[in-house]
Amino acid sequence: MEYTHLGRTGLKVSRFCLGTMNFGPQTSEADSFKIMDRALEHGINFFDTANVYGRQRGEGVTEQILGRWFAQGGSRRDKVVLATKVYGDMGEWPNNSRLSARHIRQACEASLRRLQTDHIDLYQMHHIDRQTPWEEIWQAMEQLVREGKVVYVGSSNFAGWNIVQANEIAKNRHFMGLVSEQSLYNLNARMIELEVIPVCKEYGLGLIPWSPLSGGLLGGALQKASEGRRSDANMQKNVENNRSKLEAYEKLCAQLDAEPAHVALAWLHTNPVVTAPIIGPRTIEQLDGTMRVLDLHLSEETLKQLDEIFPGPGGQAPEAYAW
Repeated sequence: MEYTHLGRTGLKVSRFCLGTMNFGPQTSEADSFKIMDRALEHGINFFDTANVYGRQRGEGVTEQILGRWFAQGGSRRDKVVLATKVYGDMGEWPNNSRLSARHIRQACEASLRRLQTDHIDLYQMHHIDRQTPWEEIWQAMEQLVREGKVVYVGSSNFAGWNIVQANEIAKNRHFMGLVSEQSLYNLNARMIELEVIPVCKEYGLGLIPWSPLSGGLLGGALQKASEGRRSDANMQKNVENNRSKLEAYEKLCAQLDAEPAHVALAWLHTNPVVTAPIIGPRTIEQLDGTMRVLDLHLSEETLKQLDEIFPGPGGQAPEAYAW
């Protein structure tokens, strides 16, 4: 396994982040345990979850699964850089969501209980909260850091200017601020190249791409159109809307003698701002196969061809759209 620093921090994380959103709804607890054990065997030390994962409102099902896995011992918790999230709706009452200081504190305590741990390594805001001032948010996060319950703070689904605003206010408070951003980023969704990636580079945030395979679209969707998630109506519609690009993409992957999913992940690794794409294997076999990506190196010619198939926004703003 290869490791890199999480943004400007001294923390080292694996070049893949194990996503756990499938744990519970699609992957049984027993299989989830096996996947996490195998991830450690592969050297993956970066796990990502969220308090809303599990599809049962307010229950934190996926966090509970991780907690029971940690409770088995064997230094599991010590080996894992644990990331979870706050913001989502955890109940019917008015203050059971978003980023008020009250909800941040309560949500953190609840996540710690479910995860059966005394600290969260990376506590991420799952979305921007435009109704709560940054002074309130940072005061709450600073308190959690002082208490040792949170080590680093990250964001998810933030715009570039949100990151600037957050970190400038944090700097004025003599607080480290955001160290990572988790964004939608893949060959078929490159909008963040306009402003989010440049600001991550400028402020030293590690980029953690979610949906690196575009929900399966980049995982050989034409070849496997009748399997699993790819067989549902929405995916079939997505495949048809992108058929010409997918045909060219899968042809290129065949020429490279590489799996489409592996090419998509290797492409993300070519961006120096990217820390670790989030992989969400539903089986051990999927996890094992992903490890081959570390030996796949894309040439400049291949990168050029990928740009032609999946053109991005044209670079960073404003050069991408102005003289």
